[in-house]
Amino acid sequence: MGIDYLVSVLYIVAFAMFIYGLSGLTGPKTAVRGNYIAAVGMGIAVVAVLIDIRNTSHWGLIIGGLAVGVILGVPPAIKTKMTEMPQLVALFNGVGGGTVALIAWAEYLESSSFTTLKDEPTVVMIVGSLFAAIIGSISFWGSLVAFAKLQELLNKNLEKKFVSGAKLFQIANIILVIASIAVAIYIGVSADGEPLASWWIGLLLIFAGLMGLFVVLPIGGADMPVVISLLNALTGLSAAAAGLALNNQAMIVAGMIVGASGTILTNLMAKAMNRSIPAILFGAFGGSDDAAGGVTASGGTVKATSASDAAIQMAYANQVIVVPGYGLAVAQAQHAVKEMAEMLEARGVEVKYAIHPVAGRMPGHMNVLLAEADVAYDAMKEMDDINGEFGRTDVTIVIGANDVTNPAARSDSSSPIYGMPILNVDQSKSVIVLKRGMSSGYAGIENPLFTLTQTSMLFGDAKKMVSEVIEELKGL
Repeated sequence: MGIDYLVSVLYIVAFAMFIYGLSGLTGPKTAVRGNYIAAVGMGIAVVAVLIDIRNTSHWGLIIGGLAVGVILGVPPAIKTKMTEMPQLVALFNGVGGGTVALIAWAEYLESSSFTTLKDEPTVVMIVGSLFAAIIGSISFWGSLVAFAKLQELLNKNLEKKFVSGAKLFQIANIILVIASIAVAIYIGVSADGEPLASWWIGLLLIFAGLMGLFVVLPIGGADMPVVISLLNALTGLSAAAAGLALNNQAMIVAGMIVGASGTILTNLMAKAMNRSIPAILFGAFGGSDDAAGGVTASGGTVKATSASDAAIQMAYANQVIVVPGYGLAVAQAQHAVKEMAEMLEARGVEVKYAIHPVAGRMPGHMNVLLAEADVAYDAMKEMDDINGEFGRTDVTIVIGANDVTNPAARSDSSSPIYGMPILNVDQSKSVIVLKRGMSSGYAGIENPLFTLTQTSMLFGDAKKMVSEVIEELKGL
């Protein structure tokens, strides 16, 4: 009785730390501390589980599993660059979903009818296990596709074919959903103590895995931040369902927290793009499309500028707004941008950073990147807070943020991003866009911002060009 009481207390402490740690993630100043608190809470939950299963005879396997997890998990977390953090998040999330699916499969193989906890199966046990198996498998394989897309492992032409073949994938998914439900019902109805062929649960996992692949393959890169958030929510829900089946409080609470927060974040990001979640999952736009040169596909022309001209414009401005995007992350230019901002501020120029909710490749990507360069949290402004500032801004410098600054979202009803809230960069007196070339951005949509009269293009690697601007500022 005393040990059981201790386990319950440890679970309560862990749950409290989960919630308190999550509350810290609401602001950049407390995010790191919140992350540590939640991590300690998870460690306490693991200890509680080990105490709870103290009579097991499989300590060798348990210790070996913990060691493998540490060996495979810690080095990537330490060595992964900030530019690759979205891929790491997608991969780790996928591992979580796959783990839940394997747990459901293992429970099935051990009992043949989900009755390991009681003599008679319950509806909660059966439904929870089947739900965990389906959603966990979808999350695992979908996250692997997201990782491959973000890591650019897929052939570009092949990826475009996936996007263009969205309708076929949708039809296939409808068939797979029906097949998965049919198999799940058969397994559930047959869970009466009679042994079932073990390949039924394997077939269910295969159907669910194909759904995970077919849902994410046709989704374009512009929607990937929302997809990562959605897959994260699915992993949490599958973990909670598995916890119900296993009567494991830690999995239930942790899974529900992850599922609820991921769902809220997904909804917020979808609203930030003015698109519904079904439209994101089944709309399939956003393939990469590079076009070199100084002429846009619509025939508009752009004008180039130099580091010297850019430095002069910013040095004599009253306010400069920096709009970071994935191009800044790829070039690892955040430290150079911070140095440039400090030089401008020393000259009396007010510098702010405009952060779009879906800039980068995952939620909060730009905030984390700038925080790494010690940019003041107060200088990072969310879209709703900064949009009113552009009209009185002398210079806005856009670094790799193509799609979230595209004015076609306001004016072109035929554009796939029409209606999406954007940063009102085009209202600035002067706009400087840092780009390697005339790429149309990760969404594959042409940006008319580039051809506006107040816009000039500073072509080249972002870090190199910002460094050149810094050298020019030193000479002024």
